[in-house]
Parts: sequence; structure tokens; C-alpha cells
Amino acid sequence: EVQLVESGGGLVQAGGSLRLSCAASRFTFDDYAIGWFRQAPGKEREGVSCISDSDGTTYYTDSVKGRFTISRDNAKNTVYLQMNSLKPEDTAVYYCAAARPPLCGLVGRPSDYWGQGTQVTVSS
Repeated sequence: EVQLVESGGGLVQAGGSLRLSCAASRFTFDDYAIGWFRQAPGKEREGVSCISDSDGTTYYTDSVKGRFTISRDNAKNTVYLQMNSLKPEDTAVYYCAAARPPLCGLVGRPSDYWGQGTQVTVSS
């Protein structure tokens, strides 16, 4: 069974940092673009960041540019989201998703592989 498992969430004060991990198993990780999404209570899910090795693409939504960094270690089948200078408005459940063909513009479809999510809470 294909799996994506997020970890690294938690409670942090504003200005702090967290590093989320998205570990993949049972599929050829290199062939996929991996995206991070988040959903806060009462809000729609939004795309946060994405990385694709096929064309060297990384993407960040405007609200996290300069604060979040996405990276991947294909040998470990893991994508990371380093989150610095966290703000209370970053509070959400964070999900990763994997899409093929490996294009960031495609990540986020219901047919993609999705993880179960990890909670990030930033206190003021």
C-alpha cells in the first residue's frame, strides 16, 4: 500500500521554527512532485509549497515566501518543509501530496497520494 506520512508538527511560539517531514513508501518517489498543503479550521485548503525534480521547480505561496523552505532527499524518500519565523496565521493541519507526472501545477488533486496530516499550532 502506498503511504505518505507527515511528521514534525507541534506547538510553537510565534517566531519559532518547525521542520515537517513527508516520508513516502511503496512508490518511486523520484517520479513525483511533492506538495505541502494546509487547512485551518473554517478555511479552505491552500497550497503552501511544492518541489519537483523533473524541472527543478520549487513553489511557495506568497504568505510563506522567505520563511519556509522545501527540500527533498530522494535517497530517503522524504520531503521536508522548514518553517521559520512562524506566525499564528500559520496554524493549520499540514498535509503532503504526491503527484505524477511530476509537475507542481498538478499537485493537489483528489487522485494524488495524500498523507494523514500533522497539526501545527503557533501561539502568539
